[in-house]
Amino acid sequence: MLQLKIEMAIKGITIEDIAHALKIHRNTAAQKVNGLSKFNIEEAFCIKEKFFPDKELKVLFSKSIKEKKKGA
Repeated sequence: MLQLKIEMAIKGITIEDIAHALKIHRNTAAQKVNGLSKFNIEEAFCIKEKFFPDKELKVLFSKSIKEKKKGA
């Protein structure tokens, strides 16, 4: 799971919010947030600037710490 999904939950940001900001279909946004497809760089910057200006890109789009420990 991307750290993005955790940060979204903390701030109450929905997949619909992400889809609207990126001007993409809700299902496409869900696939990207859930790690089934990838965000392009413009989408990543848009999400960071609009919703998480205080977070670093490499943090938002990294795998969660919990998942990293599982794979280790």
